[in-house]
Amino acid sequence: MTVTLITGANKGIGFETAKQLVELGHDVYVGARYAERGERAAAALGARFVQLDVTDDASVRAALATIDAAEGRLDVLVHNAGLLGDGDVDGPTALRVFDTNAVGIVRVTEAALPLLRRSAGANVVTVSSSAGSFWAVTNPDRPEHHLPVLLYSASKAAATMLTVRYAQAEPGIRFNALEPGTTATDMTAAYGIGRSPEETARFVVRWATLGPDGPTGTFQDENGELPW
Repeated sequence: MTVTLITGANKGIGFETAKQLVELGHDVYVGARYAERGERAAAALGARFVQLDVTDDASVRAALATIDAAEGRLDVLVHNAGLLGDGDVDGPTALRVFDTNAVGIVRVTEAALPLLRRSAGANVVTVSSSAGSFWAVTNPDRPEHHLPVLLYSASKAAATMLTVRYAQAEPGIRFNALEPGTTATDMTAAYGIGRSPEETARFVVRWATLGPDGPTGTFQDENGELPW
Protein backbone atom coordinates (compact mmCIF):
# COMPACT_ATOMS: atom_id res chain seq x y z
CA MET A 1 0.00 0.00 0.00
CA THR A 2 1.28 3.48 -0.89
CA VAL A 3 2.00 5.58 2.21
CA THR A 4 1.12 9.23 1.66
CA LEU A 5 1.39 12.37 3.78
CA ILE A 6 -0.49 15.55 2.86
CA THR A 7 0.10 18.78 4.77
CA GLY A 8 -2.83 21.12 5.39
CA ALA A 9 -5.20 18.28 4.54
CA ASN A 10 -8.16 19.02 6.80
CA LYS A 11 -9.92 21.21 4.21
CA GLY A 12 -9.86 22.53 0.65
CA ILE A 13 -7.54 21.05 -1.96
CA GLY A 14 -5.68 18.99 0.65
CA PHE A 15 -8.84 17.34 1.91
CA GLU A 16 -10.10 16.50 -1.57
CA THR A 17 -6.67 15.19 -2.57
CA ALA A 18 -6.66 12.96 0.50
CA LYS A 19 -10.17 11.73 -0.31
CA GLN A 20 -9.27 10.76 -3.86
CA LEU A 21 -6.03 9.07 -2.83
CA VAL A 22 -7.83 7.04 -0.14
CA GLU A 23 -10.26 5.92 -2.84
CA LEU A 24 -7.25 4.81 -4.92
CA GLY A 25 -6.02 2.68 -2.03
CA HIS A 26 -3.36 4.92 -0.51
CA ASP A 27 -2.68 4.81 3.22
CA VAL A 28 -3.12 8.55 3.73
CA TYR A 29 -1.89 10.59 6.68
CA VAL A 30 -3.82 13.83 7.07
CA GLY A 31 -1.42 16.46 8.37
CA ALA A 32 -3.22 19.31 10.10
CA ARG A 33 -2.25 22.05 12.49
CA TYR A 34 -5.29 21.74 14.75
CA ALA A 35 -5.97 18.30 16.20
CA GLU A 36 -9.75 18.53 16.39
CA ARG A 37 -10.11 19.58 12.74
CA GLY A 38 -7.54 17.07 11.57
CA GLU A 39 -9.05 14.17 13.48
CA ARG A 40 -12.52 15.01 12.17
CA ALA A 41 -11.25 15.17 8.58
CA ALA A 42 -9.31 11.91 8.90
CA ALA A 43 -12.33 10.13 10.34
CA ALA A 44 -14.52 11.36 7.49
CA LEU A 45 -11.98 10.17 4.93
CA GLY A 46 -11.00 6.85 6.43
CA ALA A 47 -7.47 8.19 6.73
CA ARG A 48 -5.00 8.64 9.59
CA PHE A 49 -4.29 11.88 11.40
CA VAL A 50 -0.96 13.38 12.42
CA GLN A 51 -0.70 16.74 14.13
CA LEU A 52 1.57 18.72 11.84
CA ASP A 53 2.21 22.46 11.96
CA VAL A 54 4.65 23.23 9.14
CA THR A 55 5.90 26.28 11.06
CA ASP A 56 6.92 24.23 14.11
CA ASP A 57 10.03 22.05 14.01
CA ALA A 58 9.01 19.84 16.92
CA SER A 59 5.57 19.22 15.42
CA VAL A 60 7.06 18.26 12.07
CA ARG A 61 9.63 15.91 13.61
CA ALA A 62 6.98 14.24 15.75
CA ALA A 63 4.65 13.74 12.77
CA LEU A 64 7.33 12.07 10.66
CA ALA A 65 8.47 9.99 13.64
CA THR A 66 4.89 8.71 13.99
CA ILE A 67 4.79 7.70 10.32
CA ASP A 68 8.24 6.14 10.59
CA ALA A 69 7.23 4.04 13.59
CA ALA A 70 4.03 2.86 11.91
CA GLU A 71 5.17 2.43 8.31
CA GLY A 72 8.96 2.57 8.13
CA ARG A 73 8.84 4.62 4.93
CA LEU A 74 6.99 7.36 3.05
CA ASP A 75 6.09 6.98 -0.63
CA VAL A 76 4.29 10.23 -1.43
CA LEU A 77 4.56 13.66 0.17
CA VAL A 78 2.21 16.47 -0.86
CA HIS A 79 3.19 19.95 0.30
CA ASN A 80 -0.26 21.55 0.37
CA ALA A 81 -0.29 23.79 3.47
CA GLY A 82 -0.29 27.43 2.43
CA LEU A 83 -1.09 30.97 3.47
CA LEU A 84 -2.25 33.83 1.24
CA GLY A 85 -1.04 36.70 3.43
CA ASP A 86 -2.94 39.39 1.56
CA GLY A 87 -3.67 42.81 3.04
CA ASP A 88 -1.02 44.84 4.83
CA VAL A 89 2.58 44.14 3.86
CA ASP A 90 4.93 44.28 6.81
CA GLY A 91 7.72 42.33 8.42
CA PRO A 92 5.65 40.10 10.72
CA THR A 93 3.26 39.19 7.90
CA ALA A 94 6.17 38.43 5.56
CA LEU A 95 7.76 36.17 8.15
CA ARG A 96 4.48 34.31 8.68
CA VAL A 97 3.84 33.82 4.95
CA PHE A 98 7.36 32.68 4.13
CA ASP A 99 7.48 30.46 7.20
CA THR A 100 4.39 28.60 6.00
CA ASN A 101 4.81 28.63 2.23
CA ALA A 102 8.58 28.20 1.87
CA VAL A 103 10.38 27.38 5.13
CA GLY A 104 7.65 24.85 5.92
CA ILE A 105 8.62 22.96 2.77
CA VAL A 106 12.19 22.73 4.03
CA ARG A 107 11.11 21.58 7.50
CA VAL A 108 8.83 18.84 6.24
CA THR A 109 11.09 17.70 3.40
CA GLU A 110 14.16 17.42 5.61
CA ALA A 111 12.23 15.44 8.22
CA ALA A 112 10.72 13.22 5.52
CA LEU A 113 13.86 12.51 3.47
CA PRO A 114 15.03 9.49 5.51
CA LEU A 115 11.59 7.90 5.02
CA LEU A 116 11.35 8.86 1.34
CA ARG A 117 14.75 7.32 0.65
CA ARG A 118 13.39 3.97 1.86
CA SER A 119 10.61 4.03 -0.75
CA ALA A 120 10.97 2.22 -4.05
CA GLY A 121 9.35 5.13 -5.89
CA ALA A 122 9.27 8.24 -3.72
CA ASN A 123 7.33 11.18 -5.09
CA VAL A 124 7.07 14.74 -3.71
CA VAL A 125 4.47 17.19 -5.01
CA THR A 126 4.49 20.89 -4.10
CA VAL A 127 1.25 22.82 -4.55
CA SER A 128 2.86 26.05 -5.71
CA SER A 129 1.37 28.84 -7.83
CA SER A 130 1.89 30.65 -11.11
CA ALA A 131 1.51 33.80 -9.01
CA GLY A 132 5.13 33.00 -8.15
CA SER A 133 6.20 32.83 -11.81
CA PHE A 134 8.28 35.76 -13.06
CA TRP A 135 7.03 34.99 -16.56
CA ALA A 136 3.37 35.18 -15.50
CA VAL A 137 3.46 38.22 -13.22
CA THR A 138 5.35 40.34 -15.77
CA ASN A 139 2.88 39.50 -18.55
CA PRO A 140 -0.05 41.99 -18.57
CA ASP A 141 -2.18 39.45 -20.44
CA ARG A 142 -1.95 36.97 -17.55
CA PRO A 143 -4.33 37.21 -14.53
CA GLU A 144 -1.36 36.81 -12.15
CA HIS A 145 -0.07 40.21 -13.30
CA HIS A 146 -3.05 41.88 -11.61
CA LEU A 147 -3.23 39.92 -8.34
CA PRO A 148 -2.38 42.06 -5.27
CA VAL A 149 -0.55 39.23 -3.47
CA LEU A 150 3.04 40.42 -3.16
CA LEU A 151 4.11 38.16 -0.31
CA TYR A 152 2.26 35.12 -1.61
CA SER A 153 3.90 35.50 -5.02
CA ALA A 154 7.38 35.84 -3.57
CA SER A 155 6.93 32.88 -1.22
CA LYS A 156 5.56 30.67 -4.01
CA ALA A 157 8.53 31.56 -6.22
CA ALA A 158 10.67 30.28 -3.35
CA ALA A 159 8.52 27.14 -3.07
CA THR A 160 9.02 26.31 -6.73
CA MET A 161 12.77 26.95 -6.51
CA LEU A 162 13.06 24.70 -3.46
CA THR A 163 11.26 21.95 -5.34
CA VAL A 164 13.56 22.17 -8.35
CA ARG A 165 16.71 22.26 -6.21
CA TYR A 166 15.57 19.31 -4.10
CA ALA A 167 15.05 17.38 -7.35
CA GLN A 168 18.66 18.07 -8.25
CA ALA A 169 19.93 17.18 -4.78
CA GLU A 170 17.88 13.95 -4.53
CA PRO A 171 17.89 12.24 -7.95
CA GLY A 172 16.32 9.10 -6.50
CA ILE A 173 13.15 11.00 -5.54
CA ARG A 174 10.79 12.78 -7.92
CA PHE A 175 10.03 16.39 -7.00
CA ASN A 176 7.57 18.52 -8.99
CA ALA A 177 5.76 21.80 -8.33
CA LEU A 178 2.22 22.50 -9.53
CA GLU A 179 0.09 25.46 -10.45
CA PRO A 180 -3.19 23.81 -9.38
CA GLY A 181 -5.56 26.23 -11.08
CA THR A 182 -7.75 28.88 -9.49
CA THR A 183 -9.79 27.11 -6.82
CA ALA A 184 -12.61 28.25 -4.55
CA THR A 185 -11.23 27.70 -1.04
CA ASP A 186 -11.14 29.63 2.22
CA MET A 187 -7.96 31.29 0.96
CA THR A 188 -9.62 32.71 -2.17
CA ALA A 189 -13.03 33.43 -0.65
CA ALA A 190 -12.46 37.20 -0.70
CA TYR A 191 -12.01 37.08 -4.47
CA GLY A 192 -15.09 34.94 -5.17
CA ILE A 193 -13.29 32.97 -7.86
CA GLY A 194 -12.30 29.44 -8.71
CA ARG A 195 -13.53 25.96 -9.45
CA SER A 196 -14.27 23.26 -6.90
CA PRO A 197 -11.45 21.80 -4.78
CA GLU A 198 -12.58 18.37 -5.97
CA GLU A 199 -11.76 19.26 -9.58
CA THR A 200 -8.39 20.75 -8.70
CA ALA A 201 -7.53 17.75 -6.54
CA ARG A 202 -7.80 15.49 -9.58
CA PHE A 203 -4.81 17.31 -11.06
CA VAL A 204 -2.82 17.04 -7.82
CA VAL A 205 -3.67 13.34 -7.59
CA ARG A 206 -2.41 12.81 -11.13
CA TRP A 207 1.02 14.01 -10.02
CA ALA A 208 0.87 12.29 -6.64
CA THR A 209 0.43 8.99 -8.51
CA LEU A 210 3.17 9.70 -11.03
CA GLY A 211 4.91 6.61 -12.35
CA PRO A 212 8.63 5.92 -12.00
CA ASP A 213 9.34 7.25 -15.50
CA GLY A 214 7.69 10.60 -14.79
CA PRO A 215 9.56 13.91 -14.86
CA THR A 216 11.28 15.55 -11.92
CA GLY A 217 12.34 19.11 -11.18
CA THR A 218 9.50 20.69 -13.15
CA PHE A 219 6.78 23.30 -12.65
CA GLN A 220 3.52 22.18 -14.22
CA ASP A 221 -0.05 23.24 -14.82
CA GLU A 222 -2.73 21.13 -16.48
CA ASN A 223 -1.48 22.06 -19.93
CA GLY A 224 2.12 21.09 -19.35
CA GLU A 225 5.35 22.60 -18.11
CA LEU A 226 5.18 26.30 -17.22
CA PRO A 227 7.90 28.88 -17.70
CA TRP A 228 8.74 30.68 -14.49
